[in-house]
Amino acid sequence: MSEGKLLITGGAGFIGSNLAAYHLRRGSAVTIYDNLSRSGTADNLAWLKSLDGDRLEVVIADIRDFDRLRAAVAGARVVYHLAAQVAVTTSVTDPRLDFEVNCLGTFNVVEAVRQAASHPVLVYSSTNKVYGGMEQVAVVKQGQRYGYRDYPQGISEESPLDFHSPYGCSKGAGDQYVRDYARIYDLQAVVFRQSCIYGPRQFGNEDQGWVAHFIISAVLGRPLTIYGDGCQVRDVLHVDDLVAAFEAAVGRIDKAAGQVYNTGGGADNTMSLLELLAHLETKLGRKIEVAYDRWRSGDQKVYVSDVTKLKRDLGWKPQVSAAQGIDHLYAWVIANRKMFEAR
Repeated sequence: MSEGKLLITGGAGFIGSNLAAYHLRRGSAVTIYDNLSRSGTADNLAWLKSLDGDRLEVVIADIRDFDRLRAAVAGARVVYHLAAQVAVTTSVTDPRLDFEVNCLGTFNVVEAVRQAASHPVLVYSSTNKVYGGMEQVAVVKQGQRYGYRDYPQGISEESPLDFHSPYGCSKGAGDQYVRDYARIYDLQAVVFRQSCIYGPRQFGNEDQGWVAHFIISAVLGRPLTIYGDGCQVRDVLHVDDLVAAFEAAVGRIDKAAGQVYNTGGGADNTMSLLELLAHLETKLGRKIEVAYDRWRSGDQKVYVSDVTKLKRDLGWKPQVSAAQGIDHLYAWVIANRKMFEAR
């Protein structure tokens, strides 16, 4: 990898492809490192090549392969580590795979970055699941949604860690490795504990990417199941705003290095499952048939990120409202309906 390139692990995934497109459109050379195991990655990769194949390098490999990963990292200016096993349900059924991809894979990334002579910036995509079920936080029900009784701005980075589920353990371990390598080895590394990210190029399913999954299912008339009562609330963040947060951190890495940021839409961009369904029914002009099942283990009734630290340190705030972002994704799904029908 030549000097100055940007490396994105998981670069053919939802967030990775949007991040890669952002940089390709600005004339940067981008290397994608991806094993293409996720649904939709081949489509995303073809789309990226259509944008600028000359500045795009693709390494089809696994982050568990340390030698190939280290070779890809060598010479990088920035490494965005997005590759992961992303579903709590998969982590429960196959905890070894989850550990090897998320924990060992992230260890491989930080080691490769530590050994790189170019001293790249490292951006790590973590998760709000590191806070666990947050049983200690009082939750109240308000109509068709849950909310925090005592945290109007959401959950801050000072909240206690509680790795619930194998996924929470593996991502949390990676989270802590990145933080500690910044401290012990002076890596220019920053952790983003992400809430619900959504947007185009997202091939959501029942286990991950619920906003896209609901929209795709609603548009195609496919069966839709809600686990719990549907009043679960998340703060939703459009992928363009997440990319902007990443770039704000890279641009202010002297401030961001070693820091952890809760990253989501914040208190101003929250939505319950039932509220999203109602919005989609209005757009479609018809009722959406939904089945209900029991709550899934580790599912938080409400999670909202307190983004105060992110705003203060990096001068960032969400630019895309929940309503605007949902309509944007809905329009993208409609425009690409045939691609989804083929799946």
